[in-house]
Amino acid sequence: MNLADMLTFADIMHLNRIAVYYDCNCKPNSKHELIQGILTKLGSSSFFETQVRELRLSEVRFLNALLFDDRPYFSMEDLIAIAKQSVEEDGNSGERPRDIVTRLRSSGWLFNGSTHSTRYLYQIPLDMKERFRRVMVHDLQNGMTRVGEPPSYREEGHLLAEDLRLFLQYVEQHEVPLNPEGAWYRRNQQQLMEHFHIPEPLLGKGGWRFGYGPSFKFYPDRMALLYDYARHSRYIEEKGDRVVLTAKGEEHREHTIEDEMIQLFRFWLRLYKGAVPNLLSLVYWIGECARPWTSSESLFMHIGPLIRPFYYDNPRSVFDQRIIRMMLHLGMLRQGEHSTGPSVQMSAWGLKLAGECRIGRNGSGIRLH
Repeated sequence: MNLADMLTFADIMHLNRIAVYYDCNCKPNSKHELIQGILTKLGSSSFFETQVRELRLSEVRFLNALLFDDRPYFSMEDLIAIAKQSVEEDGNSGERPRDIVTRLRSSGWLFNGSTHSTRYLYQIPLDMKERFRRVMVHDLQNGMTRVGEPPSYREEGHLLAEDLRLFLQYVEQHEVPLNPEGAWYRRNQQQLMEHFHIPEPLLGKGGWRFGYGPSFKFYPDRMALLYDYARHSRYIEEKGDRVVLTAKGEEHREHTIEDEMIQLFRFWLRLYKGAVPNLLSLVYWIGECARPWTSSESLFMHIGPLIRPFYYDNPRSVFDQRIIRMMLHLGMLRQGEHSTGPSVQMSAWGLKLAGECRIGRNGSGIRLH
C-alpha cells in the first residue's frame, strides 16, 4: 500500500504524532484533516527531499536495509535488530535502536498492518520506498567524481566461468588429495593456478580468514568462491581424503557460460551476505553510480558509510576487496588507473546483473530474481 492508504488505516493517535512531527496545522480530532495535512506536506517533492537529506546516518542505514529486504512485514523485534546493526556500524553506543524505530514511526515511515493478522507487524509505504530510492540515487550520483576513460583498464568478462571449467577439468584429470585440515596441498593449488586465466597468489601464513565461505580460510578469494560454488552445485565431492568430479560435474559442459555467470553472481551474494548483510543494496548503488568512469575514492566516500566492518575487515577493505574486486572477477566492473587514483566503470554485463536487484512487483522491496 501507498502512504495515503496506510494513513487511512492508521489510528488517530498515530496520525497526530505524524502531524506534530511535520508541524501540520490540523484539528487533532479530525482524521480527514490530519490525513490531508500530512499528504500535503509529504507530497511536496522539495519538502520530502529535505526530510531525507536531514535523516541521521543510522536512519539512512536502517531504511536502506528495509528497502532491500523482500519481507512485506516486520515484527518489532526485526526492526530493533536492524536498527541495532545500523547503530553498531559506527560504534555509536549513545543511540538506542528502539529510538530509531520510534522516530521513523512518528515521521510516517513505518505503519502497522491493516488486517487482524498484521496489526502488530510493520511496513513502509511503497511510494515512500520509491521516493527514498530516487533521492538516494540522485544524491549519490551528484557526489561522484567523473573521470575520462583510462589509457588501459582491467576487465575479466566471463573468465570466472571459463576458469570454473578449467577447475573441473583439473579435478577430472588429476588425483587431488586433501591434507589433514581438509584443504588442497599447495602443489595442487599452484598447478591449478597455472591453468587459470586469472591466477592468484597462494595464501601465506597468519592473518584472519573467515566469514566469506567455508573454503575461504584455505584458498585465495577467487579460488575459494569457485571451490565453494562447485561443491554447492555438486560438481565436485570430497570423498575421504580426495576430491572427485561428480556425474553432474561431468555434465557441466552443457551449461552456457552466461548462465553459469548468473548463477555465480547469485551464489556470491548468498555466500557473502553473512559478512556483508547489505551486499545486495551496495551492488545496486554501485550499479547506479558507476555507469560512466568514476573515481573509486568518490564512490567509497559516499557508499562507504553504508558498509559495516566485519571483524578483521574495516569498511575500506570490505569495499575494495570483498565488493569491488569480486565484482571485477564477476565481470561486472572495469578497473582503471588515473593520476588521481583508481577508477571503475560498470560493464554492460554488470549492468545486466545489477538489473536483477530491483523492486519486486508486489512492492515488498528490492529482491534478487
